[in-house]
Amino acid sequence: MWDFSTEPEFQEKLNWMDAFVRNEVEPLDHLTHQSEHLIYSPLSTELATIVRPLQDQVREQGLWACHLAPELGGQGYGQVKLALINEILGRTAWGPVVFGCQAPDTGNAEILAMFGTDEQKRRYLQPLLDGEIFSAFSMTEPHGGADPRLFRTLAVQDAEDWIINGEKYFTSNARNAAFFIVMAVTDPDAGHRERMSMFLVPAETPGIERIRETGMIGDPLGFGNHPHIRYTDVRVGSDALLGERGKAFHIAQARLAGGRLHHAMRSIGFAKRAFDMHCERALSRTTFNGTLADNPVVRAGIADSYIQLEQFRLLVLHAAWQMDTHGPVAAMQHVSACKVAMARVAHDVVERAMHLHGALGASNETPLARLWQSVPTYGLMDGPTEVHQDIVARRVLGSYSPAPGNWPTQFLPDLTAAARRRYSTQYAQIAT
Repeated sequence: MWDFSTEPEFQEKLNWMDAFVRNEVEPLDHLTHQSEHLIYSPLSTELATIVRPLQDQVREQGLWACHLAPELGGQGYGQVKLALINEILGRTAWGPVVFGCQAPDTGNAEILAMFGTDEQKRRYLQPLLDGEIFSAFSMTEPHGGADPRLFRTLAVQDAEDWIINGEKYFTSNARNAAFFIVMAVTDPDAGHRERMSMFLVPAETPGIERIRETGMIGDPLGFGNHPHIRYTDVRVGSDALLGERGKAFHIAQARLAGGRLHHAMRSIGFAKRAFDMHCERALSRTTFNGTLADNPVVRAGIADSYIQLEQFRLLVLHAAWQMDTHGPVAAMQHVSACKVAMARVAHDVVERAMHLHGALGASNETPLARLWQSVPTYGLMDGPTEVHQDIVARRVLGSYSPAPGNWPTQFLPDLTAAARRRYSTQYAQIAT
């Protein structure tokens, strides 16, 4: 556990969270197994009798939706503190639900808080914060995901209203959402950063059709909650516009920057759970020559996982500090670096743990198989890894310049000659 020695009260909160998540929240995974189905569904009466009291305990500790400002019912914690909190929540799929910070509702609440009108906050934000409703973010399209310049869903004005037509893909949580935040083209001829706007669309609005329920790796057989949606002449009023017209790209970036970093934070706890199992197995499993931990190859794998986790953890904390200190735009390079590293760390740490468990690790009798099923999504969520690699490379290269001449600036003959000229007198004395 991170030692916040200068803030003992916050360290006490972290200690309480760690014990609470391990003892009270993590067991929910074992009850529901494929918990993703239940996380994104209205809580059943049976589950509500378990989950609601847990949420009440979180509220009593002042840790409910603590990413939000105090006037919205949160603690207003900065990204560094949120990193330490989300690291704990990443151990279990139910953690974000119990602590009021589950996706996509977290990001939707943040942009509603930043860009919503007072009426929009009253109608959508407050019930979302109270855990009374769910929401969905409808951005990705079948022909365009990482590049918003390809988006075609169109919103045109008709008197005071807007009419939306188009298709969206992977609108996570749409089955149970009370409202959608829809990204649509409003000014086709404008630049790619100014051509789209955001709209708040109640789920019961006529013209919304779920074409099919798309499942993801790890979903139960036949289940999906990331639907392909068609909007046909969906009419909303002028009050449905979220933020200014033409500012959807900027709103999306404000939402996605924090979301990407929070995913990275939680992936630490995700991978750490596998690492804990890895170490336990090494010490417990007896072979013909002692335990697995006595094997230097096994110890090397444990060392590699530990080093990767610690390096990644420091990278995430540094990105969080950058966001707290300089804002999301300045932190983009560091957040993208976390996004790239996240997929690799999750893959390597979970694979080593599963491999050491042998057939048991691939069975449905430990969490490792479910963790492994989730690994591929870490390279895809919030944009593919390759896009973020490109962002990192472009920003890194932007801080460098080409060599001024035919030779590199570190060309030793030139450097040696320059050093002799700089210290010509002293060098002459040494040479003689």
